[in-house]
Amino acid sequence: MRVALEAELRGRLVRRYQRFFADVALDDGRVVTVHCPNPGSMLGCDAPGSEVRCSTSASPARKLPHTLEMVRVGGAWVGLHTTRANALFAAALAAGAVPGFTGYAEVPREVRAGDGSRLDFRLAGHPRDPRPAWVEVKSATLAAGDLARFPDCVTERGRRHLGALAALRAAGDRAALAFVIQRGDCTAFAPADDLDPRYGEALRAAAKAGVEVLALRARVTPEALVLEGPVPVRL
Repeated sequence: MRVALEAELRGRLVRRYQRFFADVALDDGRVVTVHCPNPGSMLGCDAPGSEVRCSTSASPARKLPHTLEMVRVGGAWVGLHTTRANALFAAALAAGAVPGFTGYAEVPREVRAGDGSRLDFRLAGHPRDPRPAWVEVKSATLAAGDLARFPDCVTERGRRHLGALAALRAAGDRAALAFVIQRGDCTAFAPADDLDPRYGEALRAAAKAGVEVLALRARVTPEALVLEGPVPVRL
């Protein structure tokens, strides 16, 4: 399972700043400002001089034609575009490649839950399970050795999503949190308790309440984001 990419623009990261901007030094010596589609801290993925790849849009409506897609960390490309994780998960659902989440006829995206939270997916129409299955997807880019971690900074929004999922599970629905690891050098996943201990606590509490937690590893290349399959979750 894969999501095609066209990250043909090569360069080196000069700096990332104001969350949504990055300066990239191109191979021809020019320095361009590109859109950074990652609202997190990018901890471990923002070292100046790192090799990066960017995509290019021809849309005249865009102020910045280039988007930062990935950075080389060690021997692996790390995908920085958070919505690519959602696209890969959607493609995996359509192909029946997400264990435990096959057979749903309806897969609407960006659906509001009862408390007003907007979650990434609400699966319905399963032939044997009448319950809807709510799924929130998170993109994980941080790693410690071969252990993928989330979040890379304090995330109140992430804790709100956990609360919404736990409430939906308590109401009788299925609820799940899927971490898409956008790097191929990790073999397991765990919460980053040192960076946001409250998130780790909330994740464990949600899991105990019946929220399903899964982690899927993806290999990143300049041509595609490729799903490699699930990895163990250590809570």
